Amino acid sequence: MTGRPSFASIVNYPSTPNSSLHPTIYPSTITIHFPPPPTKMSHSHSHDQGISHSHDDFGGHGHSHEILDGPGSYVNREMPLIEGRDWRDRAFTIGIGGPVGSGKTALMLALCQALRDEYNIAAVTNDIFTREDAEFLNRHKALASKRIRAIETGGCPHAAVREDISANLLALQSLHKQFQTDLLLIESGGDNLAANYSRELADFIIYVIDVAGGDKVPRKGGPGITGSDLLVVNKCDLAHIVGADLDVMDRDARKMREGGPTVFAEVKNGKNVQNIIDLIISAWKGSGAYELSLERWNAGATRGSGSVDEQ
Repeated sequence: MTGRPSFASIVNYPSTPNSSLHPTIYPSTITIHFPPPPTKMSHSHSHDQGISHSHDDFGGHGHSHEILDGPGSYVNREMPLIEGRDWRDRAFTIGIGGPVGSGKTALMLALCQALRDEYNIAAVTNDIFTREDAEFLNRHKALASKRIRAIETGGCPHAAVREDISANLLALQSLHKQFQTDLLLIESGGDNLAANYSRELADFIIYVIDVAGGDKVPRKGGPGITGSDLLVVNKCDLAHIVGADLDVMDRDARKMREGGPTVFAEVKNGKNVQNIIDLIISAWKGSGAYELSLERWNAGATRGSGSVDEQ
């Protein structure tokens, strides 16, 4: 790894002097707590024949659902497949997941708006039967329309980002080939707490929940809560309206995520979006993918994603 820190430390909040510290970040305060030491890295593997399933029958789809024997573990989560990863084939990919209505698309928009002037980015969205999320990004001019691709999964949203990732993988690779991107964003369709990305698709996983689901959500666990690189608790400004206790959510997130980073945000209002961006950039730089972008910039490549009005 030539002195590069392990990804378990890369996901830490970059401004902390000790890289073994993970944050819980509130809209107005930052508190730091200690996680258990990181454990083993994930191994790389390939699907020689490909794994496919049908979405033709929405009620009886032809893929299996993983049976979980516990709420999952942040420390022992699937780690990014950094070894052997060809960044020239597909740029560092940020996967955003979470339940319906939690604010995934709002976060996609906020990230596009914040990153597009400095970095070369593109985005893929997933919906079951529509292209609504991609249309939302286009209406709000998140990026030029040619940089946004929509995938209609036709069935269980998690299948397209975990079990049969081929459509999303091809879309991401195509965008990277066309634009030589620095970063790629992908949003899954809304799903439950048991859904999470395949590490063959997402290098950094963000799972978004919101306070409207109640302060019980973090302690329910599941791969989204415990296995993501970053948990975002969104819509904190609504906590008093829905009766959610942010202190309870913080306590339970710390426990379930074993110290893994959690950001309490108000994405629509822009609160703590920068903290999310800082974590993404820190992970990107630590992965090795950033070095390829540096090479391009040093060779004279134009920074940014171009005009949002390009067709």
